[in-house]
Amino acid sequence: MEDMPIDIHYNKLSDWLVKRRHCKQNWQESALVIRAKINTAIQDMPAHDDITKLLSGTYINYFHCLKIIEILKETEASSKTIFGSYSSKRMKDWQEVVKLYRVDSLYLAEAAQMLARNVNYEVPALKKQLNRCKKTQLDCTRKESDYNSSAAELRNKYTDMCAKLGIEGQNISNELLSLAAHLPEKLGSIGRDVKGLSSSLQYYSDFVDYINPSDKQMPVCPLLKTVINKGNITTYEWRTGEAPTSVMDMTSHTHIDDKNAGGDEAADEIDWGAIDFDEPSETTKASIDIGEDITIEVNDAGNAELTIDWEDNSQSVNIEEDGVAKGKDALTILDNPTTRFQFMDELMELENFLRQRLQEMTSGTDVIVMSLLQSAPISLQISDTELTALLASVSALTAELTSSKMQQLMSIRNSPRYVERVTEEITKVLDHAEKMAASARLMVIKRKESFDEEIETEPKIAIVKEKTMELKKELEKDIATKYKGRIVNIMGEINSM
Repeated sequence: MEDMPIDIHYNKLSDWLVKRRHCKQNWQESALVIRAKINTAIQDMPAHDDITKLLSGTYINYFHCLKIIEILKETEASSKTIFGSYSSKRMKDWQEVVKLYRVDSLYLAEAAQMLARNVNYEVPALKKQLNRCKKTQLDCTRKESDYNSSAAELRNKYTDMCAKLGIEGQNISNELLSLAAHLPEKLGSIGRDVKGLSSSLQYYSDFVDYINPSDKQMPVCPLLKTVINKGNITTYEWRTGEAPTSVMDMTSHTHIDDKNAGGDEAADEIDWGAIDFDEPSETTKASIDIGEDITIEVNDAGNAELTIDWEDNSQSVNIEEDGVAKGKDALTILDNPTTRFQFMDELMELENFLRQRLQEMTSGTDVIVMSLLQSAPISLQISDTELTALLASVSALTAELTSSKMQQLMSIRNSPRYVERVTEEITKVLDHAEKMAASARLMVIKRKESFDEEIETEPKIAIVKEKTMELKKELEKDIATKYKGRIVNIMGEINSM
């Protein structure tokens, strides 16, 4: 029986020591006094490698104190008296700590508690911290890849958006305005191409006159006819029937401010012009249109007269001087949003007519129209092939004017707010790309920090394990002395940390 080993589970060691009266139940109160003395004594320690090693890794316990005293016997040898004691305060402090530890075997209870705490909490916490570091590194690597991928996609999107707009993207607003500067030239080219629709418009006009000969018809597509005959003339010439003697370029004042409206929709601006009321000119007459029906006229004597125009007044708001085109009157028909919309309506009207006629001719379903055209003039007797060619030329011009590129240029020219919106939209894409790139760089930093933490944590686990096993052996050895040298085994997870 005396040779049988004593097996004690590490978690039950504290209770085992109390039950066998090796330690007292309330040993923690006395331990607080000892810990305070250790904290004081440790402030004054000699420079020694072994002491530094003892003080690293875990809390100082009774067995550490014994080793410290052995080291101090060397470092404080000069303070040893003839009676075998030491006058050194360092030695006295640590000897007192050891003495207090031995009262009621307090050191055994504290060591048992440290053992359980290291196995149950310290080592698992360090392992958990290590696993968290590794997981953080994997997450950072994944997120860095995702952020870099998103940043690349956004930069490509930015490049594509700029390419679709036809700009480089260095100075978006200025580059957009530079694009719009070429719009009048493009519209002038379209105005010249419209002349090729004269046959189509003539066919449409003859058809309407033939079908309704007795009715007084409004002119068919008057604005389209004007552009065909005269080209892309100024709004002033279209409205008055006379070419202006001079054109004042006031494009910057006739741009549409769409703060309260989108696209090309906005209120017209009134150009108050330059009217000299002190020295009236004999050849100058000015009128201010302040509404749809009300006009203030200024005569040669400088007197203002209020007149009400009961007819439909759908033209631009301007101050007129004889022969001078300014404001929106200075814009060409295709450059002026109001007349451009009317032109587009008439162009689509012509296109729809030709498409409907072609369908009637090819299907032969409209018997009434077919019978009426049997005695039609020679100008209306055209083949479906000829009609297809007319439709193709009209459709091509419609497609050019309604293309997204053309609409975009018109919006840039007529709406400063549109330029702001497009610039903001494109800039947001680039800003988002920069944020993604910054997030990727942050992940690199975070991963590096986590890696450094892992490098720092791994040695701590090894040290705590080593100190725990050393403490286990010291406890087994000390307890064995109390039972006549019987083998003591501390069991449990402590042996498989």
